[in-house]
Amino acid sequence: MAAPTTLDRFDLAILDILQTDNTTPQRVIAQAVNLSAPAVQRRIQRLQSTGVIRANVAVLDPEKVGKPLTIIVEVHLENERPDRTAPLRARIAAEEAVQQCYSVTGEADYLLVVTVASMADYEALTRRLFEGDDNVRRFRTSVALGCLKAGLRVPLDTLQP
Repeated sequence: MAAPTTLDRFDLAILDILQTDNTTPQRVIAQAVNLSAPAVQRRIQRLQSTGVIRANVAVLDPEKVGKPLTIIVEVHLENERPDRTAPLRARIAAEEAVQQCYSVTGEADYLLVVTVASMADYEALTRRLFEGDDNVRRFRTSVALGCLKAGLRVPLDTLQP
């Protein structure tokens, strides 16, 4: 695990604003955090270049773009050696329907969050990801019935003196 980047209270305040709406103009951010707009711009560029800000994206409503099914998949492997897991990891990384993938402790080896249009699409996805891979012992599917909370916001210890 990489060491956390040192962030001061200005960085944290800027990040807090950007996590709420990354289209907030820099002059508005500057007023909110009591810095000049050029200082905010430099800080944002530094946060991007150091990887603190990984991406600037639009978060879509899956239902409104025709992908109403969210499925959580537990993947159980025979062997966790990197040479045995590399092909599956590559397929998962390349698969657009996989929104998130976590390597986890416990019974399962990976947890995937998948967004698809239909169960037929999910079945096709499972064939692409798992069929013919003798290292995949089994996978277990849970279909989300509803969403209580979804977000990408990272909690920050903001605005501490």
